[in-house]
Amino acid sequence: MTGKPQLGDFLKARRSQLQPEDVGILTYGERRRVPGLRREELALLAGVSASYYTRLEQGQSSSASAEVLDALAVALRLNESERRHLHDLAKVDRRRPRDFRPAQESVTVAAGQLLAALADVPAIVLGRRADVLAWNRLGHALFAGHLDFGAPTTPAGRPNMARLVFLDSHTRELYTDWPGKARAVVGNLRLVAGGQPEDAALYALLGELTSKSAEFAAMWADHRVKACAVAGYEMRHPLVGTLTVLQQTLSSGPGPTVVVATTEPGSPSRTALTLLSQAIDHVTVLSPSPLRKDQTV
Repeated sequence: MTGKPQLGDFLKARRSQLQPEDVGILTYGERRRVPGLRREELALLAGVSASYYTRLEQGQSSSASAEVLDALAVALRLNESERRHLHDLAKVDRRRPRDFRPAQESVTVAAGQLLAALADVPAIVLGRRADVLAWNRLGHALFAGHLDFGAPTTPAGRPNMARLVFLDSHTRELYTDWPGKARAVVGNLRLVAGGQPEDAALYALLGELTSKSAEFAAMWADHRVKACAVAGYEMRHPLVGTLTVLQQTLSSGPGPTVVVATTEPGSPSRTALTLLSQAIDHVTVLSPSPLRKDQTV
């Protein structure tokens, strides 16, 4: 898959989401046939010709300079993550052979050591497609206690957090603001897809989610981009009730990331997390089986 059609789709979608009044264009109440800005209006704002911009949006231009892309990013009012995504989509030197397959992902030494050090904090190691490569006991209990703890140990059995958010009822019920969590997942997948145009497994996942979830399909068509760095979520856990966590993504460069969930010291959420830790300690003593949704503290 090349970046050209994606680039055009992204430009068109973001252009349609920007209203004339947002950029100081007076319409004097005229009826407009298309939502958002017209091509010539965006071209004027970016300082390029309308014909060139049209070719770029239609995938007919062979390349776009970094300066032009930055000008378009300013005109479209993109944030930094969206600007990087625009540059990724426009790269012409990233084409790989058709038989290209990304290396199989695994937990790096650094990620493994970090996960071990975070024994008292819910933590999971995620690959670029949001596959769970590993989790500690508290991370498993908080995010997916209804699944087998050993599921991430084999590539075929690895849970995928994007798939869980959209297709798993347990995970859906975890988030009070499920649409907000879902949009964050889609936005991050958009960012990853822009930099991995030949990742067949990634596009298979996107195809599956699009076919099985109308909500995912609608959010994907919106072309929103979001880097998952820090976000607060209210969670409704079946064992310990409601708690508010700050999910933070830790990364030391290319490779897997570690997602941790922290709570405010002295808060009811911290108490709930302590109760969850005690619950899984109790279950571990009684039985080696994974924590189930119907088990109680």
